[in-house]
Parts: sequence; C-alpha cells; structure tokens
Amino acid sequence: MTEPEAALPVTQVAVEDFTEWYVASLGGTIDIDGDQWKVTIPDTADTALSTGQVTIRCGVTDDEDIVEEPLHPDSEFFQRVLRDAAQRCPTGKVSIGTDHDTIELPSWLEAGDVEVTETNFTPYYDRTAVVVLFQVSIETVSEYQQELLRAVAIDVRSEESLPGLAATFLELTSLTTEPSPTTTQSSLDEAKAQSILDPAREKLTERIQPVIDEIREEASRSADTEVEEYRQLQQQRIDELEEQRRALASKIDDLSEATTNADQETRVEVLKERKDTKAELSDVDEELSELRDKRDRGYPAKQQEVHKRHALDVQIEPVTITEVEYESGEIDIELSEGTISKNITVGYGSGIGLTETIQCSNCGEILSSSNSIGTIKPSIQCQSCSSSL
Repeated sequence: MTEPEAALPVTQVAVEDFTEWYVASLGGTIDIDGDQWKVTIPDTADTALSTGQVTIRCGVTDDEDIVEEPLHPDSEFFQRVLRDAAQRCPTGKVSIGTDHDTIELPSWLEAGDVEVTETNFTPYYDRTAVVVLFQVSIETVSEYQQELLRAVAIDVRSEESLPGLAATFLELTSLTTEPSPTTTQSSLDEAKAQSILDPAREKLTERIQPVIDEIREEASRSADTEVEEYRQLQQQRIDELEEQRRALASKIDDLSEATTNADQETRVEVLKERKDTKAELSDVDEELSELRDKRDRGYPAKQQEVHKRHALDVQIEPVTITEVEYESGEIDIELSEGTISKNITVGYGSGIGLTETIQCSNCGEILSSSNSIGTIKPSIQCQSCSSSL
C-alpha cells in the first residue's frame, strides 16, 4: 500500500498555525487584528523566547515603515519559535477513535462497479503511539534550501512505524480542522519519550532519502557545471599562454639573428631586449607548466572547494512529541457488484485505516491505487485480471 504523506510544507499558513499553537502551549495568548498579532507570553513560561508582549506582522512586506517583527517561513521570529520548540520538545496527548462516519477506506476498494455497502469496525485493543513532529532542513551553502515539518508515528509497544496515523494526526491537529481534538497532558515519562526519538528519526531519514538524493544530485550537477566552467577558463588561459610563448620564442629568435650584423651599441640594446624577453618567456613557461600540471591532475583543489560549497547540510530536529491513543481491531466490509455480495474482514486501526493488504485471487498482486479492485465475481480480482475475463 502507498504510504500517506505526513508532511507540512512550511507555507505561510503552516507558519501561522504552528506559531499560534506553540504560543498557546506556553500558556500565552494572541490578540489577532488582521495581519497584526499581539503575542503575550507569561513570565512563568518555560521558554527561551522573550516573555511579555511583542507585536508581529504576518507575511512578507516591502513597507519600510512597518516596525513589527515579521512572521513568515524565513523570518527570524519563526526560526526562534522552532528552535525553542526543538529545545523544549513539548508533549501532549490526544485520542483518536473510530465511528461509522469516520472509517477510512482506500480508494482502490471503491473502484469500478464494486461498491462498499456496509462497514463495521470491531476494536480489540487500545494501543498507544508517539507522534514526533520534526523540522527538516535540507540546504547547501550555495543555493538549495527546502524546509518541511514532517510527522512520524511509532507504536510504543511494537515500535512499528504508522505513517497513516502520522498523516491523520497532522490533519486532526491542524488549527483549520473543526472541531480540533482535545489535547491533555502526556503520561509518557521522559526516558520513554527520548527512546522513541532515535527510531523515529531513522524512519524519517529513510522516508525522505529520495528527497535528499534528488537535491544532492542537483547540487552535484551544479558543482560539476561550475568545475567544467572553471576548466574551460583555465584551458583558455593555457591557450593564451601557449600563443604568447610562441610569440616570445619567435621574438627571441629574431633578436638573436639581429645581433649578427649589428654594431656594438645596437648589439648591446638587442642583447638587453633579448634578456628581458627570455625572462618574460621564463615567467610564461612557469605559469604554463603550473596550469598544465593542475589540468593533468583534474584541478583537485578547485574540485574540493566547489563540491564542499555545494555539499548538503541536512538537519532533522524534533519540535513536538504527542502521545496518541488509538484503537486496533478488524473491520468487516460488505462489497456488492450487481446482485453479488461478498464480505471481507481485514485488520484496521483508528486513524490508520487498513493494516492488512488484500490480494487478487487470480494473479496474487496486492490491490493498490494503481491496481484497484475490478470485480468480486466470483472472487476478488484486480482491474487487470477482470478486464481479461
């Protein structure tokens, strides 16, 4: 099954939502008047942020008369909020239940002529997971930068990754979601919470590795282009020096020839000019030899400098830890196609969705968004197999 994306691009909306949530977690308040926010953080708050009141302005503006602190993805205020959240790693607790109206089924189960006529979820266990919200920053010194807020859910008992629960958590805890879930004090002790961080970070690193690789490849191509441009400039200089050397060598030959029949005074001047020309030729030979040597070795110093400048800096820092209670059990699904009905029972978790896969009875392929259910006559088959009937 395709894993759902549990990421929040650091947009203006996400920045405002997170800032509002974090200030509230500190016991602070925000008086909102359009784009102007008056943020008040109590003196008793456990934070490195400035307590008292500060006025901020949401969004980017070119108005030089604006004196409020700006709040946008690249603003210093938001970076201070993220740094403070990463240091505090505030914790909370939410519960995610399931009723008939909130059962989530994959789109491949509702494709074509097959309909879902009834679902019934039977919870067997109350389970606990920890959702860690990480700030991910991927950048090079030169040009590339990408920042995301990504959530990773780990089951406390099995330490299994639950990407569906992470995506549900982000959706439910968004300040734009109504109604918002009630958050209470987490019952996790600090040692257990800390023990979850390393596997959660490892899971996230695996998940974002394709993004890291893509940015690294782009940075590497930029570095290779820069090195090639440097190589061409150096080759151009070598060509110029070689031409200059030929001209100087020819001039020395002409001056040597000129001394043959010259009078004493002219001979002295010609010899002096030939000496100066030989010195100039020696300088050209020295520079030419040095450039050729660097060229033959592939310009190692320049390559190291350029690739170091284009190297990626990947930072993955936790900003919040939330204990999530969810239910695990089985779901009975009644499927119908025309006059034919069929019941299937699969594992299900509240906030997670199906926890087991369903296979095509004909080819054995797992049903997915790219290979959805095609028929239940006489058994469950994928679109590919049902189209060949």
